[in-house]
Amino acid sequence: MRHEPRIDTLIVPGARLHHEVRGSGPVLLIIPTGNGDAEPFAPLADALADRYTVITYDRRGFSRSPMLRPVDDERRLTEDVDDARRLLVHVADGPAHVLGSSSGAVIALALLERHPDRLRTLIAHEPPLASVLPDSAHWLGFYADLYTTFRQSGVEAARKMFREGMGMTTPTRAPEGSALPPDRLAEMLTRLRRNQLFWFEHEIRTYPAFLPDIEALRTFSDRLILAGGTTAREHFPYLPNVELAGRLGTEIMHFPGGHVGYVTHPDEFAAMLGSVLDARTG
Repeated sequence: MRHEPRIDTLIVPGARLHHEVRGSGPVLLIIPTGNGDAEPFAPLADALADRYTVITYDRRGFSRSPMLRPVDDERRLTEDVDDARRLLVHVADGPAHVLGSSSGAVIALALLERHPDRLRTLIAHEPPLASVLPDSAHWLGFYADLYTTFRQSGVEAARKMFREGMGMTTPTRAPEGSALPPDRLAEMLTRLRRNQLFWFEHEIRTYPAFLPDIEALRTFSDRLILAGGTTAREHFPYLPNVELAGRLGTEIMHFPGGHVGYVTHPDEFAAMLGSVLDARTG
């Protein structure tokens, strides 16, 4: 069932954040991935909006959230964390649930470290934290080479290198019942192509290199769920949570699909997410 979102803009230091709010009930903030756009999460948000107030948004510099000053790559993660906090303050009247996937999960983990009072539950779905792996030098080198490929050979060559390195060798498609209407799909794809330039230039070298504070995460581990997809456990995006789970003495909760299961299996992903959040909302 489609829920017409309430669309708004939040002015934050250095940017304007396009955000959409659906439904009512306990608040769930979804922090988007490296594509930076709210739209891929719309079917998931619609499926949960009957019992949750679901916030989706475009991260600063992506899609409909323009920067108001030059990008500072060294502060991007800090600013992304503060943007998420400001959205929660703006919409929620207390601690909220948060789902972050891929780059969004890196932001979400840093949000838990720095603002635990704002979170009731954090689901960190496949954060690409090369920094925590035993072979971190290899994976950080991969991202450095990816940036070089982008600068020297262009975005399409870098995109191909990225997808192959991540094990994402098949097209990412929503099931027929969840597919966007053709006009909205065309608009989203245009934004995502533009977003790739921003992501390769300003994010691929720094977010995988972020080193989380393990002791802080251990302190708040009762609020943390490390999540992974069921279908690609041998691929890089799944592996950092394996390492984090070992260090924190916890386990990985498996969600339908792979790295983008929220797109390829939105109903099943929403059903599992809803059951997890229901058990923690009480």
